Amino acid sequence: MTGVEILTIVSIVMQLVAIVTALLLVNHTRYKALWVCCIVGLVMLTVERSAQLGVFDRHLLSDLAFAWVGILISVCFSLSVFFANLLVRHVDRVTHQRRLLENRLMTAVLRTEERQRATFSRELHDGLGPLLSSAKMSLSALNRTEMDDRSREMLNNTSAVIDEAIRSLREISNNLSPHVLNNFGLVHGIKNFVDRVSALNNREIIFRTRLQDERFDSNIEVVLYRVVCELVNNSLKHSACQRIIVELNMEGDNIVVDYRDNGKGFNLADVENMGMGLSNIKSRISSLGGKLRIESKPGNGMSAHIEVSSTGRIVQLADDLHEQVYGKRYGRKKSKNRVGR
Repeated sequence: MTGVEILTIVSIVMQLVAIVTALLLVNHTRYKALWVCCIVGLVMLTVERSAQLGVFDRHLLSDLAFAWVGILISVCFSLSVFFANLLVRHVDRVTHQRRLLENRLMTAVLRTEERQRATFSRELHDGLGPLLSSAKMSLSALNRTEMDDRSREMLNNTSAVIDEAIRSLREISNNLSPHVLNNFGLVHGIKNFVDRVSALNNREIIFRTRLQDERFDSNIEVVLYRVVCELVNNSLKHSACQRIIVELNMEGDNIVVDYRDNGKGFNLADVENMGMGLSNIKSRISSLGGKLRIESKPGNGMSAHIEVSSTGRIVQLADDLHEQVYGKRYGRKKSKNRVGR
């Protein structure tokens, strides 16, 4: 047996295995015609190779029949390529829709989280706050009455405790739902946070921006504010840095945040597998359809570059999903940049 005959036999066996595999895949994918064309083409190819090998009398098939077998094989595999292209495009659409669903779910989670934060903040500020203020006023009224030194000292201590409780309540309420951010925008919100953190820590935190009173979609403002807070808190807790620089600017329609510290740095691959800090940051930026690049090496500090479109990517993602799945929009308006509102 010659080498050509051996290779022909091997090719016939491989074609038979491929035929069986294609038969098993017919009912497992959307485009059945792809596998039908593959099966027909492989069967014809097997017949052709078997005739060449002499499995049956070559003269049973005329030259014209062999020509038609070759044409049929070419047509079947050409159609297979066409249907394979349709299958790949279908998989791409499904993958894209899955990403849209993931982003929409993350957006819903973030919005629910912020609503709960705002609710807790209001209840603390409007419920517990007035009670502590009333207690403070009552103590102030008692302070004007005659009492011995011991009673007055106890009164002053109680008043100091209530003052500390009021300050803590305001701090907790502001952390849950920053009023400066909600009322005055992203620039003032980050500046207020930086000023408060700088006053409490012996670190230099520099905030630079060319923006003034621009306002953006509330989801964008909240997410970027939370991300900056998370980055600053991580640097203060883990990096042993002495300087943090936060820059906020606009580049075209994109909001750009550049963050860096001069801390001890870290191995990015190791940190990504520990804790939820970077994971939360990535999830928040992903919910806006933004880009995040983090760079760090041991001994060289850490830097982060964030780009987010200011044109309301969150709502657009949901609209795109409805349009692709249902073929129409549901009357939701695309979020627009609110600069200067």
